[in-house]
Amino acid sequence: MESHKVVWGIIGCGDVTEKKSGPALNLVDNSRLMAVMRRDVAKAADYAERHQVPLWYSQAEDLLDNSDINAIYIATPPSSHLGYALAALRKGKHVYVEKPVTLNSLEAESLLEEVRARGGKLVVAHYRRALPLFLKVKELIDQSAIGELRTVQLRLWQSRTPDLVTQGAGDWRTDPSISGGGYFFDLAPHQLDLMLYLFGMPVSYDGFSLIQGEKSAVADQTTGTILFENQLVFQGSWCFNVAKENQIDRCEIIGSLGRITFSIFGNTVAIHTKSEEKEFTFDHPENIQLPMISRTVEYFRGTGPNPSPIEEALVLMKIIDNFSVIRS
Repeated sequence: MESHKVVWGIIGCGDVTEKKSGPALNLVDNSRLMAVMRRDVAKAADYAERHQVPLWYSQAEDLLDNSDINAIYIATPPSSHLGYALAALRKGKHVYVEKPVTLNSLEAESLLEEVRARGGKLVVAHYRRALPLFLKVKELIDQSAIGELRTVQLRLWQSRTPDLVTQGAGDWRTDPSISGGGYFFDLAPHQLDLMLYLFGMPVSYDGFSLIQGEKSAVADQTTGTILFENQLVFQGSWCFNVAKENQIDRCEIIGSLGRITFSIFGNTVAIHTKSEEKEFTFDHPENIQLPMISRTVEYFRGTGPNPSPIEEALVLMKIIDNFSVIRS
């Protein structure tokens, strides 16, 4: 029935919605995209025409006032996530919000309070949780394929113009008032959320950041450790000032019987033990958020659990806040 469908409106139909997420809203059963909003009305209209979206707006309030829309996808930069999410929840809408969920953990706490007060439904777009590659990693861990877990070593080193960042999207990622920080705030949520998804809640965590570049307004180096309940130790290193030839994206999970290696932004997983050397290759969906959006629709319709709750995103933001303290 139409009343049981998730009917979407997008606030912020920019680059991330062009391929990664926007089209997926129409590809999931019982889900359809009705309207988009962007402050530049010409760009909103152009997006709607190209993606065959019935309605477009230049004001978020007008989209939120549409009673036919019951779910809001917030795809703006982080500085406006909290305001739009609160407004949507207060209108009785479900919310799917891009990462990082907010600028900091204090904002995330405010959002959690509103979700609980309203009895609302909110999902954070930590979409890598739902990709087959990372489900395979979780499967290997749950099967104790490398024995008892010992440590996780993660490195993400990029140049000052990271290849992993959408090009032509402006420099808001290096404006702390808009992004919360630098490239660490944009890329590390994918990685740290996966650590929480794979290993559970942390017992403790500690880290720091540095501004090494003379002209940098944000940290370009971050390091941090996390101790998980099972005594697993995570050590992460993020650097955004290396030469192109020194770029690396690698995560290595070490166990008592071997190791699992993969790239957060890659498409292969390898397992190395005395008895097995095997690599698994995955083709990500063309619309990479499709699996997570499918689970989100199920949750909004009451037929599945929350695939990425604000409670876990709050823990993530607390870790990011801790790791982002700049040392001089």
